Parts: sequence; structure tokens; C-alpha cells
Amino acid sequence: MSLKLMYITNDSEISRIAEQNGVDRIFIDLECIGKAERQFGMDTVKSAHTIDDVKKIGKVLSSSQLLVRVNPIHSEIDNYLSSEDEIDAVIKSGADIVMLPYFKTVDEVKKFISIVNGRTKTMLLLETPEAVNCLDEILEIDGIDEIHIGLTDLSIGYNLSFLFAPLANGTVDRIVEKIRTKDIPYGFGGIASLGKGLLHSENIIAEHYRLGSSFAILSRSFCNTTNITDLEEIKNIFSVGVRDIRNFELQCQNNEIDFEKNRLYVVDRVKKIMGE
Repeated sequence: MSLKLMYITNDSEISRIAEQNGVDRIFIDLECIGKAERQFGMDTVKSAHTIDDVKKIGKVLSSSQLLVRVNPIHSEIDNYLSSEDEIDAVIKSGADIVMLPYFKTVDEVKKFISIVNGRTKTMLLLETPEAVNCLDEILEIDGIDEIHIGLTDLSIGYNLSFLFAPLANGTVDRIVEKIRTKDIPYGFGGIASLGKGLLHSENIIAEHYRLGSSFAILSRSFCNTTNITDLEEIKNIFSVGVRDIRNFELQCQNNEIDFEKNRLYVVDRVKKIMGE
């Protein structure tokens, strides 16, 4: 089975284009509490999406699922709804899946699952060393539908200078080994177009297949709509880019890729990128 591809946007036209070209999930990103501070100085995506965007994008989708990342568990503070009110609003606005980011404790996950209360699918964004440390307890909680391993914040948390370092050093292997025992679908990181990135997407996709991953985010570098605004160009990027990814996935599915050789290459390449 192919990876479920996710793309972050709150633009109706781009959502349509992504859906028409085989993107499985459109990703609305409401997370902003604490994100700018912990990712200060990094070239990472900091969205300015709103709950109104959930309704807007939901109206244009016919086959793709609508995934919404809310804020970490919090009480009502200036300019922000409480977690309860935010999650309620997201669900009422039509989210198919709600994602909880940047949690560190078992109680935060329990509260999230309790608030959602079976009304939508739930996805945990596992991206802190603290969450990794209590993963065994977290996996005992009923109601977790999916888990995505967030490599950007995980690398920050472990003081690693490259976001794919947790993949190369075995951290992701250890995490998925635990998740697998609970039959919970999981994914990790983002991918660009084939041949792009410091660590090429082919190598990352092969790692998804080696590890039994179910989904991946199409990264900003796959199609950076801040810099590219012509819709015909965007259509072409999605058409060619997704097709190339799917064709490479066929090679993975047909065991035409030496996954162990690729893993060793990833380890070596990441060490070189990090100057080790």
C-alpha cells in the first residue's frame, strides 16, 4: 500500500490541485503556542491558519481527508481558546483527523483523547524526548488512531543539528518498534520532490518502507507556494512530483530497493551533513 501523502495549506485552489493529483490529506495547521520560541532562527514553517480555514477547506475537498493540528494542551490564555474549546470548534468545523503536537506527558495525551471523545480520528505528533521516554505508557491509552513522529522538534529536543539525525541514529527505529506492537499506523518527517534535499527523497522514502511507515508530509520544498504563485506551475509540480513519488514507491513495493544498503547510506550521509 502506498504512503498517505499530506500537504499543509489553507488555500482552496491549492487544496483542489493537491487533491486532484493524489494527495491524500490536506493539513490545516493551527499550532502557534510556543512554536516560534522553540524554533527561533530555524527555517521552519510557521503557519497562520485559523479555525475558519477548516470550514473553508472542508467545503472544497471531496476525496482527501482534512487533518487539523491544534495547539498543545493548554488552558484559556490571551488570544487563544482553551484546548477544549479549540478542539470542539475544529471538530464542529469538519476535521476528519485532529493532531496533538508537542506533548510531554501521559496526562496530556489522556486529556486530548478525552476531549475528542471518539468524534474524529486522533493523531499524536510525537516530537519531544519526554514523550519518547514515556511512550510505553502512552501506548496503553485507548483511542490513539495514528502517530506521526515529528523530526524537526525531536532533533531540537535531542540537540541534533539536522532534522533527519533521529532517523539515522536509530531513534526512529526504536520508536516504531514500540508502536508496531500496538498495530497503530505511524509515519515520520517530510519529503521533497525526488532528487531534492540534502538527504534525497528517494532515500527517505526507502526508509519509510523499511520501517513500515504509513504516511509522510510533502514538505514546503516540494512546492513552496510562498515563492511559486502561478497555479499552472503549481499544478505541474504536483502532477509530476506525486507521480514520481508513486513510481518510486512501486520500486519499494516490488523489493527492487536494497533497504539495508539504503539505511547505511542514510547513516553515512547524515553524518557527513552534520560534519561528523
